[in-house]
Amino acid sequence: MSLYTGPGVIHHTDRGGQYAGRQYRAVLRRAAMRQSMSRAGECYDNAFMESCFGTIKTELEMTEYDHVAHARGEIASYLAYYNVERRHSSLGYLSPIQFEALNTAPN
Repeated sequence: MSLYTGPGVIHHTDRGGQYAGRQYRAVLRRAAMRQSMSRAGECYDNAFMESCFGTIKTELEMTEYDHVAHARGEIASYLAYYNVERRHSSLGYLSPIQFEALNTAPN
């Protein structure tokens, strides 16, 4: 998995002052990145991503990494686990593999 950070990337944040500030927005413009932000007063705009980030921060035990390559490897490994093996409450506490097997089996 590669982490793409070049032009055209959409950078999503909450409405925190640090992200809405002129200097931060200028950095994104110079990097040719589009900024995505929830609408004011609409806490549910970003609910799915907030939930994902919260899970990642809790389960991956986010830390400072010595090298970008190490961070990318750790995060890629976790996302592979999350998308294949981790049990999800929204899937009746089945892993995505188990859920797909049950829902694609011939009747």
